[in-house]
Amino acid sequence: MKTHVNAGWLIFILALGAGFSVAAIYYAQPLLPLMGSTLHLNVEGMGLIPTLTQAGYALGILFLLPLGDRYDRRTLILLKSVMLAALLLLCSVTQHFHPLLVVSLLIGMAATMAQDIVPAAAILAPAGKQGKMVGTVMTGLLLGILLSRTVSGVIGELFGWRVVYQAAAVSIALIGVLMWRVLPRFTAHSSLSYPALMVSLVHLWQRYPTLRRAALAQGLLSIAFSAFWSTLAVMLLEHHHMGSAVAGGFGIAGAAGALAAPLAGGLADKVGAEKVTQLGAALVTVSFALMFILPVLPPLAQLALIALSAIGFDLGLQSSLVAHQNLVYSLEPQARGRLNALLFTVVFIGMALGSVLGSQLYALAGWEGVVGLATVAGGCAWVVRWLETRRLHRAALQPGF
Repeated sequence: MKTHVNAGWLIFILALGAGFSVAAIYYAQPLLPLMGSTLHLNVEGMGLIPTLTQAGYALGILFLLPLGDRYDRRTLILLKSVMLAALLLLCSVTQHFHPLLVVSLLIGMAATMAQDIVPAAAILAPAGKQGKMVGTVMTGLLLGILLSRTVSGVIGELFGWRVVYQAAAVSIALIGVLMWRVLPRFTAHSSLSYPALMVSLVHLWQRYPTLRRAALAQGLLSIAFSAFWSTLAVMLLEHHHMGSAVAGGFGIAGAAGALAAPLAGGLADKVGAEKVTQLGAALVTVSFALMFILPVLPPLAQLALIALSAIGFDLGLQSSLVAHQNLVYSLEPQARGRLNALLFTVVFIGMALGSVLGSQLYALAGWEGVVGLATVAGGCAWVVRWLETRRLHRAALQPGF
């Protein structure tokens, strides 16, 4: 499978596509007060909008990603880009609450085109460069997650929330056309029917302990990540009297850490993904543990340490994710779509748990409770990776391995 497009240009377009498509599920979060005012919603009603978008994304990961092993990924990416652009435009003109909820759910499902792009990058990567190429594309995806809130908040405040969705629709339409032009056709690796594809998810999960441990470790890191970001704005308001714009600024700090993730992908190609997963989990754990000293620092130093920690744990989380994807994709190349679906289903379970547990612990034990949860989750992820390394070492010593 060859493409005549310059490799650097191709990686850039794939990273843009991953970032813009995943951003669609986060645009609503800073816009909720504006949407609530327009549609006359209470707090519970506003909260349902991002909840259903995230639910749609999780459903799309589980039920749509396996199609990448059965059909041409280029076609799937085009179809999802058309659907996502149309749904974002529809969202911008929706006048009533319940249709908005339905559209939000469908936006989440269509936004899983981001997760079709990542396996495509792995397939197109030259030999020995898979980690670096996947890392670069995943950087685009994480930047989309971290920066989408800041961008939508600024545009929404200046021009209104509907303009945010209209601009998003245009961006997806443009990136969809670009990817259609530069991507080659992909060979389908499976002839299974859709029901058989879904059943095969269970078999893949049972067959590969490496997949299960990768998903568990990354899910634990996702708990830490989500607990921090879901409570940061509340903590900044209560302890530092700062608004959501400042919380968005910490997203930029996290994005700085994410930019270094391609280095982690290259490192995984050289020293092995196993070592990178342990280093990533250790960096997440240490970055959160540092925040235990916040109470003894002056206010400005506290903010500086939080920003430094955000850079550290975002780099650790992203590095670990890239390395885990390398491990998982190598298990069965013809099943990359299904393997990716299983990995990210657990990741988003971790995201949901982190949000719920983080909020509850903040209410019960304050910011120290959130930091404690994140540190323990990161430490458990490191233990999972350490035990996996020991298991592989013992297996390598067995005769006939």
